[in-house]
Amino acid sequence: MSVSNSTQERKKITTLSLVRKKAQKQPVTMLTAYDYATALAIDRAGIDSILVGDSLGMVVLGYENTLPVTMEDMIHHCQAVARGARYALLIGDMPFMSYQASVNEAVRNAGRFLKEGGMDAVKLEGGRERLPAIEAIISAGIPVQGHLGLTPQSVHLLGGFRAQGKTADAARKLIDDAHALQEAGCFSLVLETIPARLARLLSERLEIPTIGIGAGVGCDGQVLVTHDLLGLFDRFTPRFVKKYADLHGEMAQAFIAYKADVENSTFPAEEHSIEMPEEEWEKFIEELG
Repeated sequence: MSVSNSTQERKKITTLSLVRKKAQKQPVTMLTAYDYATALAIDRAGIDSILVGDSLGMVVLGYENTLPVTMEDMIHHCQAVARGARYALLIGDMPFMSYQASVNEAVRNAGRFLKEGGMDAVKLEGGRERLPAIEAIISAGIPVQGHLGLTPQSVHLLGGFRAQGKTADAARKLIDDAHALQEAGCFSLVLETIPARLARLLSERLEIPTIGIGAGVGCDGQVLVTHDLLGLFDRFTPRFVKKYADLHGEMAQAFIAYKADVENSTFPAEEHSIEMPEEEWEKFIEELG
């Protein structure tokens, strides 16, 4: 499979690029990344946007949910991703309690994603209750991506990782929240684990692009957690994920093979070893006595 057009033809993706893609009915592509090598590969594949998601808490750091993730965790991983990706729009995911406590703290932390983390924009969860923070962050010149539906940072409030917007009242609230986020200035909106018909309706009514994850094909774009896509996260796989590889299984087999080779003394072999020239070795042995 070939990668995208040559680097000479590529331009940096911006928030306006995503809005234009929606207007031209071109699907937006987004994946998560948390390290340099993955970001480099995603960028070379021509993916429009990379989200440094707080999902790293689960798939990289091994937490049960995203709540323990800190600003320091996020900045550290954002810096690595920014070193690997030159063209994709880079979005930093604001972690739990980095924007909920106060508007001033929200603006300060959002600024760190750009100033220290090398991001182009930030993402945060929530609807109307987050408008003061969103408006203040945007007023500071920082682009914001909204996130509605299943919002993992509210996992305890929601009663677990459950689909949202499945009743008429819940769907109405979601629509109202989406329009409020658009009016506040969000450049795009992640819709997570909501009914496909509702996501399509929202996508048709909003001017800003919607990025779906477990929200059907009617969104303006799609995002997946890269570890899920690659089959790297073996603890569980959400129903909406399509596995494009089984790298966890591949890694396990490679590690087993390595262990066997070492125990059988078949690794390292001659081709993996360095030798001193024979005359130098003989000289060394003679001098060693």
